[in-house]
Amino acid sequence: MRIRYVPETDTLLIDFKDEPVADSEFIEELGVVIDYNKRGEVVGLEILDWKEFQKEGKELNIALPSGIS
Repeated sequence: MRIRYVPETDTLLIDFKDEPVADSEFIEELGVVIDYNKRGEVVGLEILDWKEFQKEGKELNIALPSGIS
């Protein structure tokens, strides 16, 4: 798993697996993008407007896909 922050876009990126992204789903009410591989498994998560997300004290509970530690 890899976590990185991109200050230019104020985005927190969490890569659960080192696999290509085949599809993405934007959850507007959370400001989060979920990335999927070609098998439909979650491989990453993008939290948009990270500083605002933290400031508002939003909570995001993530159940990690199997095989991720």
